[in-house]
Amino acid sequence: MTEAARHANPVERPDFARGLSNLADARAGATVVAVSDEFFAPGERMLAAAPPVFYPERFDDHGKWMDGWETRRRRGPGHDWAVVRLAMPGVIEAIELDTSFFTGNFPPAASVEACRVESGDPDAATVWQEIVPVVSLRGDDHRFCRVEAGEVFTHLRLNLYPDGGIARLRVHGRGRPRLAAAGGDVPDLAALGHGGRVVAVSDAHYGDPNAILAPGRGVNMGDGWETRRRREPGNDWGIIALGCPGRIERVVVDTAHFKGNFPARVSLQAARPENATDESLVPQSMFWETLLPEMPLQADAIHEFQTEQLVDVGVVSHVRCNLIPDGGISRLRLHGWPEGSG
Repeated sequence: MTEAARHANPVERPDFARGLSNLADARAGATVVAVSDEFFAPGERMLAAAPPVFYPERFDDHGKWMDGWETRRRRGPGHDWAVVRLAMPGVIEAIELDTSFFTGNFPPAASVEACRVESGDPDAATVWQEIVPVVSLRGDDHRFCRVEAGEVFTHLRLNLYPDGGIARLRVHGRGRPRLAAAGGDVPDLAALGHGGRVVAVSDAHYGDPNAILAPGRGVNMGDGWETRRRREPGNDWGIIALGCPGRIERVVVDTAHFKGNFPARVSLQAARPENATDESLVPQSMFWETLLPEMPLQADAIHEFQTEQLVDVGVVSHVRCNLIPDGGISRLRLHGWPEGSG
């Protein structure tokens, strides 16, 4: 008998949490480095990119399987906590505490502290700063907390009072990545770990568009961005905000696992719009300069486009990727040097 999963309902973010990167995205490198307890469910699970799910009939050796971080029932003083190393240093503007499917086992309250460590992880001498004072939580709910510290942090400590479970921790902010060439290669300015993010797409019927900016190759067809079958004129598109402005020198489009549904062609446009909102970028992007003219794609293949195939459009901060006419790609790499790097 096949298990039937219940999926968390989508939640609209408040204005103060929109247009930001998730600095606690495990795909980008965020990880739990210390935890007081994770008897029922590991801390790493709350950093997963996918929305939480619930399997009514699933149990493991420790009890009910939950999609998140869950501690045992505390029988003494104190409270539970988890220390998270962010995917990159950044300025945090909002914390999202998601208790989806945690109903009789959610924490009544939580708080968040942050610190900046130049090398390694926090230790006993680390000074923590409270960025979210103690707030009440409810079961199977989302709590968005505005953060106004304005400083660059590298780690968070999530405190649960006194114990319980969190399905997802999202840390909405603006990355301040330490961009460097790895092994002499030009850095990928669009990588999640460098602060890149997908601003908008024409359609995301299948998959998570931000997956195209994740490290490594896709593990299956669900690990990418795929649109529905287009039944009208035009083509599908996605707008990517780079982690920092730069001059793009090499492009990689990977259609791993997309065989009968890859785009016939791809093209890129780019610009450096000033004082633009995510919403205003959509109509503007139609008129951006061409970075990569239309190029044919193949199924389940890595396509590399070098400097001689790209148009020199100067320093840009945003790229529009056109899938012609529709279909799916697994990864998009936009390699280039950050502005001011020489």
